[in-house]
Formats: sequence, C-alpha cells, structure tokens
Amino acid sequence: MPGIVAIVGRPNVGKSALFNRIAGRRIAIVHDQPGVTRDRISAEAEWHGQPFTLVDTGGIGLRRREKSQDAIIEAAVQQVELAMESADVILLVVNVQEGVVPLDREVAERLRTYGRPVLLVVNKVDNRQSEAGVAEFAQLGFDQVFPVTAIHGEGIEALMQATLALLPKPAPPESLPNATPGDSNLQSAICNPQSPPLRLAIVGRPNVGKSSIINALTRSERVIVSEIPGTTRDAIDVPFEVETDGVRQRYVLIDTAGMRKARRVNDSIEFFSVKRAEDSIERADIVVLVMDAEMGITEQDKKIGDRIVEAGKACVLVVNKWDLVSEAVQAAQREEVKRRSDPIRRHGPRSMTALSEFGQWVQQNLFFLDYAPVIFTSARTGFHLDRLLEAIRYVAAQLNQQIPTALLNRTLRDAVEQRQPISNQGHRLKFFYATQVRQAPPTFLLFVNRDELFSDPYKKYLAGELRRAFGFEGCPVVLVPKPRPKTIEPKRQVRGRKERTAKPERGRRRHDPARRG
Repeated sequence: MPGIVAIVGRPNVGKSALFNRIAGRRIAIVHDQPGVTRDRISAEAEWHGQPFTLVDTGGIGLRRREKSQDAIIEAAVQQVELAMESADVILLVVNVQEGVVPLDREVAERLRTYGRPVLLVVNKVDNRQSEAGVAEFAQLGFDQVFPVTAIHGEGIEALMQATLALLPKPAPPESLPNATPGDSNLQSAICNPQSPPLRLAIVGRPNVGKSSIINALTRSERVIVSEIPGTTRDAIDVPFEVETDGVRQRYVLIDTAGMRKARRVNDSIEFFSVKRAEDSIERADIVVLVMDAEMGITEQDKKIGDRIVEAGKACVLVVNKWDLVSEAVQAAQREEVKRRSDPIRRHGPRSMTALSEFGQWVQQNLFFLDYAPVIFTSARTGFHLDRLLEAIRYVAAQLNQQIPTALLNRTLRDAVEQRQPISNQGHRLKFFYATQVRQAPPTFLLFVNRDELFSDPYKKYLAGELRRAFGFEGCPVVLVPKPRPKTIEPKRQVRGRKERTAKPERGRRRHDPARRG
C-alpha cells in the first residue's frame, strides 16, 4: 500500500495550492478566503515513479468571529486529526509573508504529539525579502525547512525528494491470474483489485444527504455532514471497498457540492464548487443522482439529470430520507385518504404510501432518465443501502455489454419490420448495417441511406427496442446514423462520357478528310 502524505497548517497559508502542485492537477479549490477547504481531500499521486496518497486538510485553528462550538468547525478539525493519525509524513505549511504567529506554534506543538515525521514548508517565498524571513521559522523546532512557492512550483523538487525518502518503500506487485477472454475495464475494475476502481459521482441539490450516504456506505465520518447547505465545497474522492461472495469490489465515491440554480450562486467559491461537481460527472463511470423524498422532484433535480444525459453517463436515481416521508404519511394518513384519488397529479410524493407509487411518480417526472433504476434509501437508518450497491453493480455489468454484430443486426431488422420509419418528401429511411463501437456509454453506428431521415422519435423507438432485447438498465443508448457513401462510377465510363460531351475549341476548324483538296 502506498504511503500517505498529509498537508496541514493554519487557515490561508497555501495548503490547497501546494496540494494541487504536487498532485499535478487542479483538485482542491484555491481561494484567498480562509477556510475554503473543510473535508479531507485525497488524491493518488506519484513523484518520479513512486506512488503515494496525498491528503489536503482544512485549516487548524479559529479565525475571527468564529465559535469553537460551530459544528462545521468541529467536524473540520476532526478531519484534520484523522488525516494526521493515518499519515506517514506530515507537511506543515506556514506563510513567510505573515511570519510566525501564535497559531503556528500551537499547530507545531500539536503535531509533535502524533510522532510522525514533519517537514516544515515555508510558502510564498517569491523574492529576496521573503527569503530572509525563512530563518524566523526555525523557532518552531523542526530540523528540515523548505522554502517554496506553491503557485509557481519553486522549491517543490527538494521538498518531494525529502518526502519520498521518509515514505515506506512500496511492496512489489503481486502476480495476477490470467484474464479471461472478453473482460473489459469496467468488469475487471469490479473483480480485479489491481485494476482502476469504478468512479461513482454522488450529485444532487444541496442538503439532500449526499455526504451522509457516503459516510453510511463507508461506515465512517469520512466527509463532513451538516444541516447547513453548502457544507461540501470540493469534489472529494473517497476510496471504498466491499466484499461480496468472496469478490472484492473497489470504488471511488466522489462527494460533490450541492448544485444550486445559477442565479442563486452567491460567490466565486460556490461557483468553483459547482464547477467541480459538473467535472465530477464527466470523469465518473456511473452517476448517482440523490434527491430528497420529502421535497419530491424539483426543477433543479431535472436540470441536474439533464446534465447527466448530456454527458452520456450511466445513472442510478436515489430517493433519500425515505424514512421521514413514511413517518409523515403515517401521521397524515386519515387526512390524505380522500385526496389520494389522483396523487401523482395533485399532491406529489407527500400523499403516497407505497414505493411503487413513488417510483411511478419519479419516472413520470424524470422521463428522460426513465432507464435509470430508482432506489429508496435512508442514510440515517441504513435503509436499502445494500440495494443501492446492488443497483450500482448491476448497472456496471450492463454498461459492460458487448453485443455480437449478427445478433444486433437481427434485432434491429425485426424492430424495423415491426414499425417502419415514416417517409419524408417521398424518401424513406433504409438501414444497411449496424455495429457497436463503444461500451460506456453503449454506442451503435448505424449505416443508413440518408442520416437526415433518422428522426428523434424513431431513434427513441429503436433505443427502446435495444433495451427490451439486451437490458442496458441505467445506461444511455447512443445511436449514431452514418450515410452510406455514394457509388462511384468506373473511370472508363466517366472518361467515355467526357469524350462524348466534349465541345470543339473556338477558332480551330475541325479536321474533315472529305473536305481536303
């Protein structure tokens, strides 16, 4: 298992900038406002071929006008402590422009209690005046001091050489069994512990229980949970493993910030948080859309679902907080009985008493995601979390399907015979051949006579017939029409035609043997 490097320090010293620099990509949000990072953000990184896990943490200590009883602050401090306990090497980041402050001394004293190697990183050393201020930090009592400029990458090489020397040596890779024919990346990610894990993006509106679901699945306080909307800011990758029937399955749960309406995004931090959530949809294998059972399907839920469809991602719909809905329904059962004659149209989910009724309501409102399975859960009680994992495994298997070309063409031929495409201006769509060109998402190339005749309603019909035949539950089916190239006439015929239609040049008399003499 690779070593763990934790980046700690007081607020606004440049921890996230250093994290992004070492990781080699923008993962954590970097902003001048203190306290942007709250959760532990981890990333698999490597330096000169040596892999390790890099962890960014929130700032240790209180800022002005903050109370120590604040639930988010207490949870953020707990996340920092968990990171330091599990770390092999700790990078303590300080700000040379502010010098040594009492909070730096407090953090240094706390780090000594963990017994881990600590490297002091003096950040923002970008001129000669700041270089002179590095010596001041010797009073913190650490032997190895590294002046760096995280934004520009100066001094990072020396810091990483010292860090790698303190990490445990990686164990040699274990021999792997021979792979069976037909295995793909998605299937091997479930069965093969050495393959990349499946990436699951947990998305939804603010305060629908995304972080609570992750904590319930991992059975730990991995991410901060609060009733305050907007608690999660970064997209946080949480490695997760579960063993089923002797097979170890590896996932990365991506906790994202709540995606609010664009007009309600108040500041740049929230803007970047939403942008990170959108990027998480793009890099995920399967997207889990979480909704609040008490509030039902809102307009923002539909917009998030539309982004999932645009990205072409497999999806699982999760209706969270179902335990609260059940209690409310039981309390108001007598008052609602007369008005339940048309619950889907009038009253929404509050008047429903059965999962089937609520599932029907979800499918009607999210009609463009009607292929996605609907799971009713409660992160607070653990209700149906096992079914959520089952649905994810099933969708991953559906996403892995490779349809034989002969069977695909036979299925499409039967579908076309059952329902002929409508002609347009005397032209009718003709299908010649089809083949599957991609698995995630399932993408099929259809050779036709004219692609402009392939209407959206008929495309939806054929996609439905493919689902009926092969499943693809939770997966979008992409049909790409391609017109067959026109037949090219033989060169001999073309040349003969040109000779017959050639005109004599002007000003030159045509040769006529009869007129000679």
